[in-house]
Amino acid sequence: MTDTVDTVLGPVPVAALGATLMHEHIFSFHSDLVGDYPWEEEEEFVAGAIDKLRRVKVAGIDTIVDLTVVGLGRNVRRVARIAEATGVNIVAATGIYASCCMPTYFSRSMPSYGPTFIEDFFVREIEEGIGRTGIRAAAIKCVTDREGVTPDVDVMLRSAARAQIRTDVPISTHTDAFLETGLMQQRIFRQEGVDLGRVVIGHCGESTDLDYLQRLLDAGSYIGMDRFSLYGMTSLERRLATIAALCERGYASRIVLSHDRNVGGDITPQDSMDTWYFGHIPTVVLPGLREHGVSDADIELMMTGNPAAIFGARRAA
Repeated sequence: MTDTVDTVLGPVPVAALGATLMHEHIFSFHSDLVGDYPWEEEEEFVAGAIDKLRRVKVAGIDTIVDLTVVGLGRNVRRVARIAEATGVNIVAATGIYASCCMPTYFSRSMPSYGPTFIEDFFVREIEEGIGRTGIRAAAIKCVTDREGVTPDVDVMLRSAARAQIRTDVPISTHTDAFLETGLMQQRIFRQEGVDLGRVVIGHCGESTDLDYLQRLLDAGSYIGMDRFSLYGMTSLERRLATIAALCERGYASRIVLSHDRNVGGDITPQDSMDTWYFGHIPTVVLPGLREHGVSDADIELMMTGNPAAIFGARRAA
């Protein structure tokens, strides 16, 4: 067990994580254009992020797990600036955001560097740091979406699993809840020898299928009831009722909450930033859960106790 977790500003005591949003993004960039073209709005976006995080700190959130990885325009130096200005702990992640084919850099490098190339990349970012920043990742992100487990996704999942076993940091995933791809992930992780208690199956909040959710939970994983405020598929009311039903069945100790939002990016119009706010859970969701009969003790578990358990379970170096 470890007493600290790495953040973009260095290690902090696990006990200091406090109320934690387990699946967020400070910025998300899906285009390489950001690398080559002047991004005139960068400082405006940074200022907006600082404002949002200061407000969410006042609303009661202490820590954000930023699951922005390769493929989403990760820039941990920029994120560290924001953390320093706000007092919010921000945990960085390693991983590859790709639902079908791995990025060319990795697919072309593996024949030269060997089958452990991606696994070793993840481990290096956890143990040594991301690039030359010295900022160490404290989670591994992987993706299984509507394409299912393609050959490349299989390689990335197994690489994540093997890196998890070597480092014992948690895995946190992106799934398609309607296609139940979390079960596909669990199957591969189990084959690779991962303790499923070290895995958070993400985007489960879009599902109201208690059978599916309980299968994930009974296998030992945590589930991320995230994507709050993204209600195109599943309404707020149905999400609240689903969590309340799971808590009533005794699963509060395996649930974490989040939004899967960001405060800016190349597909986020600047004028929509006011609606992309990490305060939705403390100001709307938690009161809604209480109205559905969820106890303060269960809310404390989901917001504070479970994140601390997930990060504190790592083996001491």
